[in-house]
Amino acid sequence: MRDAHGKVVRFISQIEDITRHKEHERQLAERAAQLELALEAIRGGFWQMDILTGKFETSDRLAQFIGGPTAARLDLECYVNRVNVNDGAQADLTPLIAGELDQNVAEYRLDTIHGERWMRCDRRLLRDSEGRPVKIVGMAFDFTEERRRIEMLEETARTDALTGLLNRRGLSIAFATLQSADGFVVLALDLDGFKKVNDVHGHAMGDIVLQTAATRLTSAVRENDLVARIGGDEFVVVIAGSRVTGEAAAKRIMERMREPIPIGGNIADVRTSIGGTWSSSKRDISELINEADALLYDAKAAGKDAMRF
Repeated sequence: MRDAHGKVVRFISQIEDITRHKEHERQLAERAAQLELALEAIRGGFWQMDILTGKFETSDRLAQFIGGPTAARLDLECYVNRVNVNDGAQADLTPLIAGELDQNVAEYRLDTIHGERWMRCDRRLLRDSEGRPVKIVGMAFDFTEERRRIEMLEETARTDALTGLLNRRGLSIAFATLQSADGFVVLALDLDGFKKVNDVHGHAMGDIVLQTAATRLTSAVRENDLVARIGGDEFVVVIAGSRVTGEAAAKRIMERMREPIPIGGNIADVRTSIGGTWSSSKRDISELINEADALLYDAKAAGKDAMRF
């Protein structure tokens, strides 16, 4: 404070305890550092959308993941154009914009500088004090390798390791989605003479016979029909179509299986017997297999290399 002549006559100071403020600053700095480390450990980044203005913008890190080190931030149109056209429904923000959801997780394929990658995006809605939607924030990260591992495990769980055909579980799953207006034919078959191949030439040669049989079965039916190995030398073929279509496929299978199979320096004469059943509607696959299996035993009892419908 100064007097009338400007001479300093007094100092006044105020001391405030800012310990709590400094502690908050320290915590914020720690969280920022943790977040930065977390972002460096993943491939992806943040984006946000202002619902009131419609403005959408990615973070620099996400833009660089998509377009490279010099890429600018992406707006909504540029980002959406990078999403695989078949995954548009997954990436849709409408439920969040409308306030129907407060958060959800989307998985979609995104075109990036690293190629097409599977992205998992956690999205959250922010509301104003009156509960109206105002902003959406999202965190998108690359989980392509995890997705591939899951797909590989699922594929392994549905297929036979030796032949690559469907196994019993895979057949049930595939049959559930198979469509046909003309009904379904189920063929149960096994290989006549297969035991002799194993006994005389060994299991390694038997595996070659099974693999050859799988190839011949697949080549005798259409791409949308189902071929499965359900055990040993037992196979099931499902034809989407009429009884006539199924009988024609069974005849093709028998003809192809009559061709000798080379095994090492020898020839295996392995043929097949078939039991077939037709249903005009989609019934339980296990019931249809059991019916076809009973007819298969009738065919084998008739002298093998035979078919019963």
